[in-house]
Amino acid sequence: MKLHRSITGFFLMILLILAAQAASADYKVIDTTQLKAMFDDKKNFTLIDARTKEEYNEAHIVKAINVTEKGFETQASQLPVDKSALLIIYCNGVKCGKSKKVAKKSTTLGYTNILLYAEGFPVWEEKTLPITAGPNYSKRIETAKLKPAELKQLIDNGAKDFVIVDVRDETEYREGHIPGAINISVETFATRSEILPKEKKIIVYCNSGGRSYTAYKKLVKLAYPNIFQAIFADWKEAGLQVER
Repeated sequence: MKLHRSITGFFLMILLILAAQAASADYKVIDTTQLKAMFDDKKNFTLIDARTKEEYNEAHIVKAINVTEKGFETQASQLPVDKSALLIIYCNGVKCGKSKKVAKKSTTLGYTNILLYAEGFPVWEEKTLPITAGPNYSKRIETAKLKPAELKQLIDNGAKDFVIVDVRDETEYREGHIPGAINISVETFATRSEILPKEKKIIVYCNSGGRSYTAYKKLVKLAYPNIFQAIFADWKEAGLQVER
């Protein structure tokens, strides 16, 4: 009897270890081109938006359902009955961990065919691919603006806790930019955003504010917590240094 209990306990322990390993496994990642091809080829899959309800309601990839980590227990009823069905999960880009957390919870329910669309909604939107937009999608947001003197003080202090990003095109950047700024054009901003550390302040600027506003909104959707906007025309008008 004791031997039987020991064997049973041993196999139970093995099952628990295997389940934990499965739940923490890495998942195969697909990119925007691959996901679009799956749409175009009318592949059968369930697309899951792991972002918050508010983000989902503002806009999401067409045909996506909303299943979040916190609401998983009640929202999981939307998932297919067939545990071998393909699930594709996304959130707010490569630095967003929500999709992987929902993937792990789906694995514990027995789903075995899971892909992560790591580039997420911001890149899909940036490439003007089909989305479902809510009534607040075009609502204007207020940006946190930095005046030229404030930005110069940050630079002069030699702090390492911020990144200045010129979101104009490469030619404009080469002709003159704020000292220390890197160049990521607004057209590819979400796609290339993985080089921007989330733990730092991100300061975006363009000539007059239009393109940097768009970049600012993309950073909001990418869940960057500390974002600022500056205006290059104001910088030059203040007679401050322009680097070439």
